[in-house]
Amino acid sequence: MKDFMMLFHSEPNMEYQPTPEEIQVEIKKWQDWIGGIAAQGKFKATDALGYEGKTLHSDGSVTDGPYAEIKEIVGGYLICTTETIEEALALAEGCPVLESGGRVELRDVMVFDQE
Repeated sequence: MKDFMMLFHSEPNMEYQPTPEEIQVEIKKWQDWIGGIAAQGKFKATDALGYEGKTLHSDGSVTDGPYAEIKEIVGGYLICTTETIEEALALAEGCPVLESGGRVELRDVMVFDQE
């Protein structure tokens, strides 16, 4: 088994102001999707990411935010455990971020020997 991280990308829509009911519907979609992965025993961790951030550059300078120009945000991540990247990709197919034109980036998590 191998760990894979899904990164959820979307474009910010600052004009969209969801109602509390719309927020609850969206939360339920995410809970159901993540719950389905957990029910298969393939879930390890997940969390949403906020909008506050700083970036430390190699020259020691610090800039606000993770991006110089916000065109896309990484809204969160999920780590799953599967046999292959294709199996992890199949799990990603139901991700709610896809419904709004977003995308899921799938990356393997490297394991280093600690001997």
